[in-house]
Amino acid sequence: MHLGQISPPEGGVKKRKRVGCGPGSGHGKTSCRGHKGQKARAGAKHRAYFEGGQMPIQRRLPKVGFKPLTRKRYQVVNLSDAVERIPDGPITPEALRAVGLIRDAQGPVKVLGGGQVGRAVEVRAHAVSASASAKVSEAGGKVEIISQKS
Repeated sequence: MHLGQISPPEGGVKKRKRVGCGPGSGHGKTSCRGHKGQKARAGAKHRAYFEGGQMPIQRRLPKVGFKPLTRKRYQVVNLSDAVERIPDGPITPEALRAVGLIRDAQGPVKVLGGGQVGRAVEVRAHAVSASASAKVSEAGGKVEIISQKS
């Protein structure tokens, strides 16, 4: 067998569309472009999101929401998780980072009051929820708020 004797499989090659080759081709007269309009013209190009001159969808739809530039993103930790993972010593951002409860010890940390506290603990964080503060003081511990550097 030679390279010139190889033929493609049945139905493997499709004939190209020959436009503008008369009425017998099936693609004569307007060459599959329809009658008139922007897309029928020679050299007609437009952006992918162009809608023929009508108001585009991104301008028709309303803007939604507001994202403040000065928003503080707290790393939240449940009180029970912190007490469970840090058996002794105060609960601080550095201690929480060491046990893997937060990603960044420099970023602001908020302690939430999820779960129970079985012992007196000292909590030092940038923010503490009211329920967490009540649980800590009920167990005989104390809460200290750290001021955030700006």
